[in-house]
Amino acid sequence: MELPSKLLENAVNEMAQLPGIGKRTALRLVLHLLKQPSEQTEVLSSALTAMRNYIQYCKECHTISDADICGICSNPSRDKSIICVVEDVRDVMALENTGMFKGVYHVLGGKISPIEGIGPSQLKIFSLVDKVKQGNVTEIIFALSSTMEGDTTNFYIYKQIKEFDIKTSTIARGIAVGDELEYADEVTLGRSLLNRIPFETSIKPY
Repeated sequence: MELPSKLLENAVNEMAQLPGIGKRTALRLVLHLLKQPSEQTEVLSSALTAMRNYIQYCKECHTISDADICGICSNPSRDKSIICVVEDVRDVMALENTGMFKGVYHVLGGKISPIEGIGPSQLKIFSLVDKVKQGNVTEIIFALSSTMEGDTTNFYIYKQIKEFDIKTSTIARGIAVGDELEYADEVTLGRSLLNRIPFETSIKPY
């Protein structure tokens, strides 16, 4: 793509590195910003810089937060004895939008995937096991995507905590096998939470 300005080309190339943004879309976005007052572009730039420099991860559940402890974990009305295990912050937002879960979350930061070189040590699994060992957890809800990697991760965690006297469940498979949690509609997600089933009955061999 031949552009009349090297500055414009650099901006387009950087914008095109964002997921789902091709060169044409990047050019349209950059040209839009160019037409806006300089103050608006500066506000956007400042917001992105502040987000990158100052955003934190909750020390309790590992979700994105503005403080050491996120608003969910610090909310006294949430039941901290029930932990919903998810892959990332997008899943937390999706489940929170249902308004049907009153426990807390634990964000793993991914799924076990030997092909991609991701093992248990690269995820927030052991801090979850530590929570269980402390004796204040009554139920673990597995809410990872219903893929082979998600099921492998669920089973690995289950093996780490099965000796403890807690309930383990998984969200009902209203979520289609192979689907990513973040793309499910709120009604389906809500029903999956309410109709969760014992994890032991969901284990399937591969």
